[in-house]
Amino acid sequence: MTFPQKHSATGTTIFTVMSALAQEHNAINLSQGFPDFHIDTELSQALGDAAKNGFNQYAPMPGLPALRQAIAANFNTRYGVTIDPDNEITITPGATYAIYTAFTSILTPGDEVIVLEPAYDSYIPNIEMNGAKAVPVSLSAPDFHVDWNRVKDAITPRTKAIIINTPHNPSGAIWNKSDWDQLADLVRNTDIVILSDEVYEQLVFDGAKHYSVLEHEELRQRSFALYSFGKVYNCTGWKMGYCIAPPAYTQAFRRIHQFLSFTVNTPAQYALTHILGNDTATPVNIVMQQKRDHFLSLIKQTPFTIHTPAKGSYFQVASYERISDMPDMEFTQWLTKEHGVATIPVSAFYSNKKDDKLIRFCFAKKEETLDAAVERLIKLG
Repeated sequence: MTFPQKHSATGTTIFTVMSALAQEHNAINLSQGFPDFHIDTELSQALGDAAKNGFNQYAPMPGLPALRQAIAANFNTRYGVTIDPDNEITITPGATYAIYTAFTSILTPGDEVIVLEPAYDSYIPNIEMNGAKAVPVSLSAPDFHVDWNRVKDAITPRTKAIIINTPHNPSGAIWNKSDWDQLADLVRNTDIVILSDEVYEQLVFDGAKHYSVLEHEELRQRSFALYSFGKVYNCTGWKMGYCIAPPAYTQAFRRIHQFLSFTVNTPAQYALTHILGNDTATPVNIVMQQKRDHFLSLIKQTPFTIHTPAKGSYFQVASYERISDMPDMEFTQWLTKEHGVATIPVSAFYSNKKDDKLIRFCFAKKEETLDAAVERLIKLG
């Protein structure tokens, strides 16, 4: 049997590889982006209550009406935007699924999609599985800002979409309002669709503001905005997300969604509906900033170089220029095997494996996890 090669990626993802390597060598895993601490007790209680109270059968295809209404109310409170819960919100089994479904809703063979790199590794395979071509455009290190002239030069008559990500994985950079305005200038009078990956939208630090595509009225009308409950409530294993898009875009999205998963975990939808209206826990941005600050204070004791503190997300990029001149993939494997700390090479987020001698740490961990990891890293000095 010959199986078709639907995309250019080979092997398993770098996250799977490094997590497996960490387990094999009993290393502390600061590679894959998941918290290692318990979720809020009220949320776990709500999940158990939903299951015990019989909410275990199929939910409606777009998601529970009460959950979609709670999301709309939450966005109105936080961003001042009005969203139609019936015609603009779809609950999905995670944000990665939502990204794939959004691409599948719009792409046809021969289309092109601009991808700002370094980028989350699902983007390009998702594009290619739909017969389209990814057009990578590099962000400018070390702060990973957008060079808008590069984006402009990448647009062709075949450009169907641009996917952006803020707060950014892997760099932790965030967009400001002028970025959105410049994007609007580029796509005005075109049919280019925007996919706005905003899964870390509530993890923004130092009093900064997350600017959502939903706040930019011109861009909102041509955009899929994609979100993750897992990043807000530290429950990444639940695989719960959602897509917000204009009615026509939502109809196209649901035409695909209904034949992929059709519906999403019902008890989890009830639990999230409850927590959205009754969340008394410390806001996730405060929790994660404390962890980022703690990690940054510790990493100063090591030979790693921090060019730009993360402004959002779970992640901090660091240079190992004072430690080794090994390629970053080789360096992360050596660091895992010989020093017991697993990280991710930033080259894995580039289609051409561009190597700037940078690695990504995940600081969404317990303080004792970060303490133990840096204790090992100090020995590098």
